[in-house]
Amino acid sequence: MKGLVKTVGSVLLAGSLLIGGMGLSGAFQGPEKAYAEDVQKNIVSVIGKGEVSIKPDIVYLSIGADTTAATAQEAQKTNGALIQKVTALLKTTWGISDKDIQSTQFSVQPNYTYSEKEGQQVKGYNAHHTLVIAYRDLSKVGQLLDAASAAGANNIGNANFAVEDPSTLETQVIDKAMANADVKAGAIAKAAKRSLGQVVTVTQNDDGNNPVYAAQAEKLMGAADSAGSTSVEPGEVKVTTQLSVTYELK
Repeated sequence: MKGLVKTVGSVLLAGSLLIGGMGLSGAFQGPEKAYAEDVQKNIVSVIGKGEVSIKPDIVYLSIGADTTAATAQEAQKTNGALIQKVTALLKTTWGISDKDIQSTQFSVQPNYTYSEKEGQQVKGYNAHHTLVIAYRDLSKVGQLLDAASAAGANNIGNANFAVEDPSTLETQVIDKAMANADVKAGAIAKAAKRSLGQVVTVTQNDDGNNPVYAAQAEKLMGAADSAGSTSVEPGEVKVTTQLSVTYELK
């Protein structure tokens, strides 16, 4: 009798656990899974793109000097004198402040030559120094570059035009991106014979590319107009953004 009681008790206990397990699964796992599947069937996700074109209000100029000499010390000294002259011109004649003049590259390196007779030999040294200048009077960019060249700058690179404070355009580009997303999602809903519901999620997909430079004038030393002076046209710059938007479908 004792053995029978133990067996029955064991069976009853096992049945209780099984029923309890089924209850938990039905209460928590089943409805969540069903809800997730239902949500996936009733949403649409699109990418909305916004773009605003505007005239730039600042240009970043690459202005530098390259020199060659028999020794590293001589190359550095000669190069330093040129950069000091150019910097003084930018500050005094063009009114550019210290905060808008930044050294970005500086190097003094040996110049190697090779021959079968002598092998690899050092034939002098090259010194290189580059400044990046922030300048806001875009009507005089060409004149500034000509003046820097006359003062000794012999390595003038790109002119990157930009909007100094693109945050003023953020609301505009976001509005355009959202409107674009609405149009795309509405078209998809219509094609699926559904109607568009409320927005579920919105994510801004920026990669740090604002503002986009629209004009990059390369090799500015050779970009001269008919009068022989450097001509640089700012054009327009574009500020962009993208939004990932998820909508309900009805």
